Amino acid sequence: MSKKNSILMSFLCLAVIAGFVHLAADGISDVFNGLSFGGFGNGELVSGRVVRVMDGDTYELLLENKTTVRIRMDGIDAPETAMPYYRAATDYLKELTKEQIVSVSLSNKDQYGRVVSYSWLSDGRELSREMIRAGLAWHYKQYNSDKELAALEIEAREAKRGLWVDKKPLTPWNVRRWRRQGMNTREIYERYGQ
Repeated sequence: MSKKNSILMSFLCLAVIAGFVHLAADGISDVFNGLSFGGFGNGELVSGRVVRVMDGDTYELLLENKTTVRIRMDGIDAPETAMPYYRAATDYLKELTKEQIVSVSLSNKDQYGRVVSYSWLSDGRELSREMIRAGLAWHYKQYNSDKELAALEIEAREAKRGLWVDKKPLTPWNVRRWRRQGMNTREIYERYGQ
């Protein structure tokens, strides 16, 4: 195991232990009830199974109490519907999470009510990093300053992995902006694509 993975595993173990200590003190039902009201935003680490993948950066997590939480992966932005590599990114996230327990921190929600969190597999891998490493997502620098994500994007770009096969792939945030302005995908790629 590399030093980086060893450090990540240590962090994950500490986070899980801290979560169990908190659960023992407050009772497990209080933690899950906090998803809907009051206690949300306390940074609680919860785990569950991925039951649906929307795209390369969003999925639904089914918790032990049968609550489903929509997760927006922190630090990345993956291709939108009808963009090149949309299907590849979505399929890769499905592959990574298939039959896996995923842990997230309940600390932030976005404007759409999704939990924004890094996501860890039980083997210690973090999903945002895996998506960028594969060249299937961008580091979302507008909302995240994680230096490791930035370095992984540069590495994937230089190796021409995934979407980086294209010289200058259109970013999802620009595609969303142009769609809000009324352009369809074909118009966007005719006007701005390579």
